[in-house]
Amino acid sequence: MSRSLKVVHISGLTPYDQGHQLQRETVDAVKAGNAPHTLLLLEHTPVVTLGKNADARGVLASPERLAQFNVTVHRIERGGQATYHCPGQLVGYPIMDLHQLKLGAARYVHLLEEVLIRICSHFDVTARRIDGLTGIFTEQGAKIGALGIRISRGISWHGFALNISPDLSGYNLIVPCGLTDTPMARIGDFTDPPPSMTAVKQVAAQIFAEVFQLQIS
Repeated sequence: MSRSLKVVHISGLTPYDQGHQLQRETVDAVKAGNAPHTLLLLEHTPVVTLGKNADARGVLASPERLAQFNVTVHRIERGGQATYHCPGQLVGYPIMDLHQLKLGAARYVHLLEEVLIRICSHFDVTARRIDGLTGIFTEQGAKIGALGIRISRGISWHGFALNISPDLSGYNLIVPCGLTDTPMARIGDFTDPPPSMTAVKQVAAQIFAEVFQLQIS
């Protein structure tokens, strides 16, 4: 069984449509056996995404207000409710053959949460799980990392988002992950200055490989 992991660091800001197309192409390549397990690491331009069964009322802002902030809205294949991506947030799309790795969905989600917890710990930020909720939270109960995945014929896509130094005001446009009373947090709330995205991507790649017992190629 291959334990090789290809990590793709995408610089600059990636429009959502472009990132989504790259995911689709990578899914097809992994499914066909033409690519190893792959982790895409990037930042998106401001965007709201809705899971395939998400309540549209999770978007609080009017179309006019969204346009004012240059925020687009996309309903996509992943599970989960509304979420927000923007500059200063690390987005990771692991595209892997979970059958080959012998991982079920619940274990896969648990390991993704572990990746985020360890990234936070590397930067001296304590994060934890909360029973019954997906994602990771600070000791004070604010959400700092979100998950939204899709598994198609054993191939994972979509993934995680970790707040490094984003402008959190964008979360006022939505009900984040369906949580009405949960504040949002970022690593930059606990570190001065916040780590650079380049540094976080490098740490994230190493920790992801360790947690999933893969070798970066």
